[in-house]
Amino acid sequence: MKHDELWRALDTLAAENGLSASGLARRAGLDPTTFNPSKRRMPDGRARWPSTESLAKVLLATGANLESFALLVSGGRVLPSAPAPARRIPLIGMAQAGGNGFFDDGGYPAGAGWDEVSIPEVADPHAYALEIAGDSMEPVFRDGDMVVVSPSAPIRRGDRVVVRTQRGEVMAKQLTRRSARRIELKSFNPEHPDYSFALEEVAWIHRIVWASQ
Repeated sequence: MKHDELWRALDTLAAENGLSASGLARRAGLDPTTFNPSKRRMPDGRARWPSTESLAKVLLATGANLESFALLVSGGRVLPSAPAPARRIPLIGMAQAGGNGFFDDGGYPAGAGWDEVSIPEVADPHAYALEIAGDSMEPVFRDGDMVVVSPSAPIRRGDRVVVRTQRGEVMAKQLTRRSARRIELKSFNPEHPDYSFALEEVAWIHRIVWASQ
């Protein structure tokens, strides 16, 4: 597998999903510049390869598997000629998510106050969507954007997550550190503060696996 072939495969995967390179990165929950052409070479000209974690997030977000991506690297196509039917999942606004009755004790969607939205296939049967309101999450997420959240997806440092505190606050942030006692969260908008919580202050933390543009 050559450097140029791998990047070409990512570009093709983005195009087959109707996305730009930055749109593909955003859908995968990555920084929008992750796959930009300027990031494909180091300042000294050496090849820069996408990380295996980034590739895994892209495959999850687009529904492609490793075998189909390998085919794409060799010049094939990933998407079938007839797209799979979209799945419908629960949808509420970010502000509503802090209210009572929308999540059970395990952090899964509950109650009858949810709308529904069609999305690309996400494996987690408990996945749900939140609609962003306001400018507190710019430039990553803008007013009216929709994020799909997976309660069962594994979470690592650097992931974009939705956190609900025991006081009912719901926020979308980047996880910068998680220890046995605390979690630290970075705000997307530099005009808003970062947060640090003791684990007992957190009701649940779920990973963002897809975002609309």
